[in-house]
Amino acid sequence: MQVGKPSRARKSPDPSPPPSSRYPEALVGFWINLASRTIVRTLDARLRPHGFAMSQLPVLRALAERGPLSQKELARVARVEQPTMAELLARMERGGLVQREPDPEDGRATLTSLTRSARARFPKAAEILLAAEREAMAGVSDDEKSLLRELLQRVVRNLEG
Repeated sequence: MQVGKPSRARKSPDPSPPPSSRYPEALVGFWINLASRTIVRTLDARLRPHGFAMSQLPVLRALAERGPLSQKELARVARVEQPTMAELLARMERGGLVQREPDPEDGRATLTSLTRSARARFPKAAEILLAAEREAMAGVSDDEKSLLRELLQRVVRNLEG
């Protein structure tokens, strides 16, 4: 640095590129995806010691609220294809979370229900989810959370038709 000349402070780069740029970070979808993957990874790590995973939560909730359901109905509720649901239910059955029994009204189908063990552990999973939500939403007001929820629901509706 030369004496007598004012130093020029370097400007740090703008962390958010302009919307017209070609950077993925300029896309809202990039941030939705990153937030989703980060949340799922964090919650899976916290749920795993209790025998649960994020992918199982729609199934656990549906069975807890509605009782025994068919694989087809669970796939609809969880918004996944039936082969994906079949794999998930097989893992959940091996993990002692669900049990399957013949459907008395349809001899070809089975009904899935929660095990006593899953019902007993489910409240702990709910506590974990709430604690993680508080952590993720730290510094976000209730109004901002409500707006974020509404906007994300609109994005889903736009894409699902």
